[in-house]
Amino acid sequence: MSVDQVAARIGQIQAQLARFSTLSSTTATAAASGEFATTLAAAGAGVPDANGVTGQDVVDEAKKYLGLPYVWGGTSIEKGVDCSGLVQSVYKTLGYDLPRVSADQARAGAKVNSLAEAQPGDLIAWDNSSRNNGADHIAIYIGDGKMIEAPRTGLDVRIIDVPSEPDMIRRIIGTGSAAPTAATAGTAGISAQVPASTPYADLINAAATRTGVPGELLAAVATQESGFNPRAVSPAGAQGLMQLMPATARGLGVTNSFDPAQAVDGAARLLRSLLDRFGSTELALAAYNAGPGAVTRYDGIPPYRETQNYVRNIMAMVRS
Repeated sequence: MSVDQVAARIGQIQAQLARFSTLSSTTATAAASGEFATTLAAAGAGVPDANGVTGQDVVDEAKKYLGLPYVWGGTSIEKGVDCSGLVQSVYKTLGYDLPRVSADQARAGAKVNSLAEAQPGDLIAWDNSSRNNGADHIAIYIGDGKMIEAPRTGLDVRIIDVPSEPDMIRRIIGTGSAAPTAATAGTAGISAQVPASTPYADLINAAATRTGVPGELLAAVATQESGFNPRAVSPAGAQGLMQLMPATARGLGVTNSFDPAQAVDGAARLLRSLLDRFGSTELALAAYNAGPGAVTRYDGIPPYRETQNYVRNIMAMVRS
């Protein structure tokens, strides 16, 4: 629907309201008002944003996942998705890098006040559990009171009626706030480079330039992990400046975790992958400490005192 068509339709509805203004029936007025709201929602769904994407594009992409099995942690259109995996995958195809977990997705973009104001392509989410802070189920609104969701194990991606007023409704298309580049996702406001007085500043700044992970964040991780001690070994077996576990180091191609150059490079690449996966500095740090599986399992920072203190301490360093 073009902007001119929308304007013409709105004019028709306003004319209907004027004609019926002398009637005592409130039903007629309510029906016209409802049609007016529906027209506005449809108009918004068809207007491209700065990326040339419309809300209807989101709906059309999401429909490609219908019938796909629910898979916990899944993000694959071939193998299956979970609720936040569906959202992330759909928007990623359209050029938007959303966070991995539903709680953070439900904070992206711009707030929509009610389902009556929602447009196709908006995210609708619910906070059903006290286990985590924020949304634990998320879906894509497709209009007419319906949504596409990846519900739970044993059920496929489907279209259903929106079951209740969502706790959160977020508009991604047209807000200009949910498509960070891979190099900067989740790290806004953190210094890209560290001063020469920082231990291993040359290694840290070189790794930051290669990966896009801010040098200030890498330095804070090194401080928290080892106090810049390249020979540190933890009781659990983590090694070196960045306290890489042997299996993690092998996966990163690090042959000597006690070599500061290899350790910083490996840690930077690991953090880059975690930032890209979770879209949040706090969640990336939690995954660095507790593993990405724990972050996915708890749909947020795991309820481990060590991990929560770890994230809190590092974020305090980079914010100071």
